[in-house]
Amino acid sequence: MDFNYFLTLMVFSPLLGILLLAFMPKANESGIKWLGFLATLPSLALALLAYFSYLGGKDLAGFSEKFRWIQFGGPGAEQANLFTIDYELGLDGFALVMVLLTAVIAALAALASFHIKREWKGYYMLFLLLEIGMLGVFTAQNLILFFLFFEITLIPMFFLIGKWGYYEKEKAAYSFLIYNGLGSAVLLIVIMVLFSRTGTSNIEALKFMINTDNAPTFAPISESLKFGLLIALLIAFGVKLPIFPLHSWMLRVHVEAPPSIVMIHSGILLKIGAFGLIRFGMGIFPQQFEDIAVLLAVLGVINLLYGAFLAFIQTDFKMVLAYSSISHMGIVLIGLGAINEAGIQGAIFQVVSHGLISALLFFLVGVLYERTHTTTLANLGGMAKGMPIAAGFLLAAAMASLGLPGMSGFVSEFMAFLGLFKEMPILAAVGALGIIMTAVYLLRAVLAITFGKAEREFVGISDIRSFEWAPVLILVGLIVLIGVYPAVLSEPLQATLETILMGIGG
Repeated sequence: MDFNYFLTLMVFSPLLGILLLAFMPKANESGIKWLGFLATLPSLALALLAYFSYLGGKDLAGFSEKFRWIQFGGPGAEQANLFTIDYELGLDGFALVMVLLTAVIAALAALASFHIKREWKGYYMLFLLLEIGMLGVFTAQNLILFFLFFEITLIPMFFLIGKWGYYEKEKAAYSFLIYNGLGSAVLLIVIMVLFSRTGTSNIEALKFMINTDNAPTFAPISESLKFGLLIALLIAFGVKLPIFPLHSWMLRVHVEAPPSIVMIHSGILLKIGAFGLIRFGMGIFPQQFEDIAVLLAVLGVINLLYGAFLAFIQTDFKMVLAYSSISHMGIVLIGLGAINEAGIQGAIFQVVSHGLISALLFFLVGVLYERTHTTTLANLGGMAKGMPIAAGFLLAAAMASLGLPGMSGFVSEFMAFLGLFKEMPILAAVGALGIIMTAVYLLRAVLAITFGKAEREFVGISDIRSFEWAPVLILVGLIVLIGVYPAVLSEPLQATLETILMGIGG
């Protein structure tokens, strides 16, 4: 099979849906919603094809694309490869997993968006533009192309939050834009410093130049400059992850954005922060990354405990899940701070696992809100009596999130803490308190909703509907699949892990 332009087709296939939606009558609600959903399927089909082709023995390098795009240097032969920006897309094991996660959650979030009540045409056009940006982020092979796709995600998210959100939607949208815009500015500074001193933005070329003695660069890159650039990357991607105390904007987004958009935000966009730290921080500056390992582990434990304790005292289910996301991203930092195979693999597993679990939880939040118009714990008591199937899926999602064996959350948390206990046992023991608190706050919230005192009658409220079955079954199925057969992720990640460990001398 010819894989030329494969990634370009995968990344930009939602553009066809945007063009078709532009010609749809804006009053055709059903047609717009189904077209918006169907427009996500080509990317999903191509992502699945790439994954199964890899399992069948296809080298991921065969998916690479590279074309001359922009050149700033002179026309001489000696300048041919300097100060050029190529259009280059590619896949490694980590990117393949993230692309597949993105395509799956985007398709399911498009189904969840059937609950949107107004201006469906503009909503789905922005939604598909957001998917293009997310797919591009994970396939870009140079920093400038990555940055452009990264910025593409900010624009539709701003409008999707600000126009289709809830009571304080404008405030949430501007908080999102300001915080992420500042993170982008820091990231751009890092990219421009590297580009000006090396003449390239290609990720593999930068890895070679930064980590090879006497590599040909236009200006010297001192050890102190490398360390400063890594700290800047930590800030830039720490806003996105988010790392405490750069997290307040995320709470507003989780509460005020439509649940279908929070599925995307919590399931994928937060993971760009982890992806950037691993791909660029650990990949380009491995020795400096090792120097800040203790800092990362400490920040991870702070995230884990801070999010867990504040989730415990919340009275709104969306706020419980918002602080839960902060807490679970702490596990990613704990795994990275371990700087060993178990820890790094646990961090990557946590990225994927939390993406699936948070998407499931916020899908169920959308189902509940669409029926009851509230997410306050006290007002949802007795749900199991009126919506037993939805209550069962909610309990399953909570079990996965607190790390029940046999589900994906257990695998990721076990490996991340295994890695940290090997390197920093005292810090790991302190962090383990967060795992206990996770069980406490999730069981408190979910049991209050499902079997708590009923403040309302669920009479006449429908349970899971026809189009809602696919997201819950697919997400639960994937969570269990990873939990009982982790090799479905570990196989494609193996080469990436080996490359990272070689870089840090492990």
